[in-house]
Amino acid sequence: MPLDLARLAPRTTAAREESNAAPKLRTAVLGAGMLGIDLARRLIGSASLDTPLVAGREGSSGLRQAARMGCVISTSGIRAVLDAHVDIVFDASSAEAHPAHWAELASADVMLIDLTPSSGGTMVAPTVNGFRVETHRHLSLVSCGGQAVLPVLNVVAKHSTVNYVEVVTTVASASIGPATRNNLDEYVATTGYAVRRLTDAATTKVLATISPALPAPAFRAQITALADGINRDALIAGVESVASAVRAFAPGYEVTALGVSGDRITATVTVAARGGCLPAFAGNVEIINAAAVTLAEGYANSRRA
Repeated sequence: MPLDLARLAPRTTAAREESNAAPKLRTAVLGAGMLGIDLARRLIGSASLDTPLVAGREGSSGLRQAARMGCVISTSGIRAVLDAHVDIVFDASSAEAHPAHWAELASADVMLIDLTPSSGGTMVAPTVNGFRVETHRHLSLVSCGGQAVLPVLNVVAKHSTVNYVEVVTTVASASIGPATRNNLDEYVATTGYAVRRLTDAATTKVLATISPALPAPAFRAQITALADGINRDALIAGVESVASAVRAFAPGYEVTALGVSGDRITATVTVAARGGCLPAFAGNVEIINAAAVTLAEGYANSRRA
């Protein structure tokens, strides 16, 4: 059962006034890199989430940018988050740091949304199992590649018996920072684990390419699956439907190619950044941050219901 995206659709004037009257949930972002700062910008524009506290490293240019955006900033990391008594914490730091963050927050009454590829928590994608925000407090968004391919693979798994899945992602070098580069092994392992869990495929392979090409290429994920009992028409219709659902929160999401030939299914997903100040090629940042805010707003709205 996916998250009810209708809750996040544009609302009437009366509904907006009612929403504005209700207290916003307090938020914090751990990490002041490209991911964390774009996420903070999105939170500032949310109708149900408050302007976040942003915690990062001393001397970070990202923290200075967050301050200019109106965020409270801190160099005290998880301690500042605990002292702020927030409702939702977004971890945009690193896979290595995340387990310690969860250990500190586990006894606090907070929702922790993990944007690092640490594999901790319940793995979630909004159109796949976004309803889990209502019952789970530690959510993993897997990876940017996971957010791109899991909606399509969920449809593939519903309309075939999957034996093998290969995912190849290509990201522009300019759209990733040091933490992402240091977490490539975790990215591959966590994305592969999520794909196996979702599809029940006996074998999976995940490859990641960082492209230095200029002009910078759009974020892209190529999916190849070998499967039995493929219901071709239902699969194609399902992929078209889920792509539309993802575009409700990530407008630059497209399934640009989809083919079924014998036991082979191929699909290409591209994501262009169309929200805020990101360059168009930074679809990797767009897809995971848009998913994070969508889930957090769904959680906030469920608390108001």
